[in-house]
Amino acid sequence: MRKLFLYNTLTRKKELFEPLAPPHVGMYVCGPTVYGDAHLGHAKSYVSFDLIYRYLLHLGYKVRYVQNITDVGHLTDDADAGEDKILKQSRLEKVEPMEVVEHYMGTYYRDMDKLNVKRPSIAPRPSGHIPEQIEAISMLISKGYAYEAAGSVYFDVAAYSKNHQYGKLSGRTLDELVSGSAARELEGQKEKRSPYDFALWKKAPSEHLMKWKSPWGEGFPGWHIECTVMSQKYLGETFDIHGGGLENAFPHHECEIAQAEAGCGKPFARYWLHNNMVTINGQKMSKSLGNGVFCHELFSGKNKLLAQAFSPMSVRFFILQSHYRSTLDFSNDALLAAEKAFRKLISSFVLLDRIDPSGQSSFPDIKDLPEKCHEAMSDDFNSAVLIAHLFEAAKIINSAYAGQGTLSREDIAVLRKMGTDFITDILGLSEEERGVSASADGLVKLLIEIRMQVKAKKDYLLSDQIRDNLLQLGIKIKDEKDGTTWTYEA
Repeated sequence: MRKLFLYNTLTRKKELFEPLAPPHVGMYVCGPTVYGDAHLGHAKSYVSFDLIYRYLLHLGYKVRYVQNITDVGHLTDDADAGEDKILKQSRLEKVEPMEVVEHYMGTYYRDMDKLNVKRPSIAPRPSGHIPEQIEAISMLISKGYAYEAAGSVYFDVAAYSKNHQYGKLSGRTLDELVSGSAARELEGQKEKRSPYDFALWKKAPSEHLMKWKSPWGEGFPGWHIECTVMSQKYLGETFDIHGGGLENAFPHHECEIAQAEAGCGKPFARYWLHNNMVTINGQKMSKSLGNGVFCHELFSGKNKLLAQAFSPMSVRFFILQSHYRSTLDFSNDALLAAEKAFRKLISSFVLLDRIDPSGQSSFPDIKDLPEKCHEAMSDDFNSAVLIAHLFEAAKIINSAYAGQGTLSREDIAVLRKMGTDFITDILGLSEEERGVSASADGLVKLLIEIRMQVKAKKDYLLSDQIRDNLLQLGIKIKDEKDGTTWTYEA
């Protein structure tokens, strides 16, 4: 099997990927907390991991991809303070918490489906794994790594640090955590032995809607224990890949590691992959700045930051133009450029069906292009370099179509396979976004036929007007000796 190198956040270097039980691969990616619609940051994250999932499948691995849906326990300050995010939204909308979950889980999958993000193999929810979480917490208490306090249970970071390295993923030290915690007075802090301990189980007040019975009283699980328990349930105590957003490396992923390795005494995930964040015109995307863009707004254009609506495939292409570990900066200009580039790429490969093969090839380097594409993807899933190589292929296709060279039958076969393998299967870009529907395609052909009749009558002014108006709509027509052809290039 082809060698694959990936950047491991845990070791801070690129490493050869060697799964535990090839050809099987276990991959867990932290999914969304479903209390609102998916936004551009979600799109960046899940398109990035979809790319990784698709390439692993392309290489021949049998991947069990687990991506959770968080439906309880994620508090508003992302640690142990504040209100449950879903509970807060349920109060605002005056509905049951699980109505919030069902609604926004539906809109999340709706938007991800439009972006052609593959569904995971398993999508577990914490509310369906309460017994497993209680069992894991009980085991941590019995091993001396957790303690009960006033109906809540906390992980004892100091006890864990005696024999383990807490902070090995994020690079934080215990001293840094102590000084950082001293500056923050959080809810429940007085219950903890140390300010940097974190909740495994939170006591629920009597009016709390989402709560379960436990050995420590009625409550709900902490955000961190959920992912540890669900990932190990479906992938084993040690598995291959854990992914998520860079902003979750600390504290979420650090806490996952501590819980898992304290519980089973074995390494948790072997390779940690983190995608970087989205910025909006150079600023961090956040609710407080009012610069967030939801996926459905991108597709409809209904946001003050957007100049127009953008197709899901244009948005996907925009994301894939940058490396998954790079920051993605959104702007209208960047999206417009991505839309144009995407349509040019797709239109170029469509031209392969209109090129007659020759006995000779004018482009001897074609045979090297598939290997260059594989090398890009096998170097930490570098979609940006892959796309550059695909445009090399597009340039060759356009040159041959314009009569500036010839392609052999073998050349055309190689290029077609590149389109299928890398554009469709790996990048996940769909040809449905060529810009015209089946009905519009018929209308274009009708206009071209009318133009040919007008030209036959030597009404060149009207003929040119039809051509120019089509061009304004992004439809470029070309008169050839065998008839007129057209491409969509907006």
